[in-house]
Amino acid sequence: MATRILLAPGFWLGAWAWDEVAPDLRRRGNEVVALTLPGLDEADPDRLSATLESQAQAIVDAVPEGETVVLVAHSGGAAPAYLAIDRAPELFRRAIYVDSAPLPNGFVINSALDVAVREWILPEWPELEAAGNSLAGLDEAALARFRERAVSEPTSVAAAPLRLSDSDARLSVPATVICSSMTADVVEKLRDNGETPLFAELARIDAEYVDLPTGHWPMWSKPKELTELIHAIANR
Repeated sequence: MATRILLAPGFWLGAWAWDEVAPDLRRRGNEVVALTLPGLDEADPDRLSATLESQAQAIVDAVPEGETVVLVAHSGGAAPAYLAIDRAPELFRRAIYVDSAPLPNGFVINSALDVAVREWILPEWPELEAAGNSLAGLDEAALARFRERAVSEPTSVAAAPLRLSDSDARLSVPATVICSSMTADVVEKLRDNGETPLFAELARIDAEYVDLPTGHWPMWSKPKELTELIHAIANR
């Protein structure tokens, strides 16, 4: 039976972000769905009303009835992905976090946003890099495509606290962290020091860590290598 894989993109991105990965995964025999999460479809007139909860529900709803899937989440997509796992852990065989991590209860991705401003437009490159988002491996064509196709992120998603349940069932879903802009060794040290909220939940999960050295968007900078990793991890 083919492995079912759901691909959840990060901020400002739709299903198109996986265009260099999804077809290759399908050629390898997987059944793949790349998602555009609520709030990121610019044709939707109500998109700025999206929430982490509505995004998580969209992920849950994308799992075929009676099936389980491997969920791949990139960057900010980890928040609704982990919330989906919290809501329905039985639907997910494994979670793969691409330069991201499962986030702890109460975590806010960008608490500096003005909630009165309903959308967060893709920042200029220097601002994005200053916030820790490496552009390594992206040429001018990739950056131009990113800028052209990016959709503003709803503030109702980016500035909202993640609210997880009291259940520990989500912790039993196997997890892999693909480390790109930080090495696996660095991520594990930040997990263990207890001072980095981004990695606090990893201390509660028996996750594995895999290095893929590049920038924050490996689906564009190293699509072949990322595809190979996802395929190998998902088909164990």
